[in-house]
Amino acid sequence: MGNSDGSEPAATGPRRLGCPECGETYRDRWGCRCGAPLDFAGPPTPEGAAPDPDAFDARDGLWAFDDLLAVGDDLRDRVTLGEGMTPLVDADEGREPAVDGGTDRPPWNASFKLEYVFPTGSFKDRGATTTLTRARELGVERVVEDSSGNAGAAIATYAARAGIAAEIYVPADVKESKLRAIRRAGAEPVRIEGSRGDVTDACIAALGEGDDAEGDDADAGVGDGGDSAWYASHAWNPAFFEGTATVAYEIALQRGWDAPDAVVTPLGHGTLFLGAYRGFRRLERAGWVDSVPRLYGAQAAGVAPIVRALHGPEAAAPDGAVNEAADGIQIAEPVRDREIREAIDATGGDALAVTEAAATRELDRLHAAGFYTEPTCAVAPAALRVLRERGEIGPDEDVVVPLTGSGLKG
Repeated sequence: MGNSDGSEPAATGPRRLGCPECGETYRDRWGCRCGAPLDFAGPPTPEGAAPDPDAFDARDGLWAFDDLLAVGDDLRDRVTLGEGMTPLVDADEGREPAVDGGTDRPPWNASFKLEYVFPTGSFKDRGATTTLTRARELGVERVVEDSSGNAGAAIATYAARAGIAAEIYVPADVKESKLRAIRRAGAEPVRIEGSRGDVTDACIAALGEGDDAEGDDADAGVGDGGDSAWYASHAWNPAFFEGTATVAYEIALQRGWDAPDAVVTPLGHGTLFLGAYRGFRRLERAGWVDSVPRLYGAQAAGVAPIVRALHGPEAAAPDGAVNEAADGIQIAEPVRDREIREAIDATGGDALAVTEAAATRELDRLHAAGFYTEPTCAVAPAALRVLRERGEIGPDEDVVVPLTGSGLKG
């Protein structure tokens, strides 16, 4: 994919955004006037047969799929650290089910996608590279983002790579390791007391007033006033989802363009979950895969709005407590709530809440098997165990579980 002769593709300018709810279009804006999140008005779909996996040139990482991305048409705009093409490994290779020294080692019977080996230690780099590329396309000078940690560190790092100033709004109790990553990248962390929603509200309030008119003469979304900024949101910005969709492209390529039966991901705002859905749908429309996998989302017990909507309050908090360990997905009001539920329905998947006890047990198993991940990402393999016990995922079905964040984040 891309230009094999090394030449640069012709620059076409930033793609327009459209509202799936009311149909309004914009040159750029962080959200529609009607209140809905925006998407790219004309996302690319590849033409022709899928490339030969054995001959595929993956040296550009996730940018090797540039024909499938709605940003970065001009190579000079791309903001990259060589991210992507993370390993897809057999979770149980070299291990026998056993109980050694009190360590429970039941098999996962799945493939793990090692998303924690990205430059900043989490899958959020997928969205950061495409989001900052979009910012550079638009000539943005300052970005803001709100995050519990990983997305903030990723946006701060890629903003530094792009030479763009950044402010990251974070909860007051954010982990010091994630705060340090933001500071070391030269971004300004802004601590906000209150709920995760309060952090988002404070970030949006900092955007400033700008011309957001539709039409060819509209500005880059938030105006060019001295105090305005561009919202590099992992929940609102469609460029972020262009990046997370590459997880589907990589999984399909690594499996010889054969989609797995199911994918299980952590689920907060749904950035990876919806990225996988969009990516596999795009591949299916292109005829590169035969089907879209069933998608399962693992939420933090006690803060599981999708589970609550689908199965009621008891299922959303099965032990009556909040899974405090999974702080990265404690999102009470996902921006793209409806799209998440539509993806579950369309693929025949589901969402389930994982307790702190179950996640902690799974984290111990992951570490004992050599997968040094952070606590939040343990909810996905923990959910897989429950889904197998329920019979929702059969013993012989192929399953991919992305391991989303590094244990080095502490």
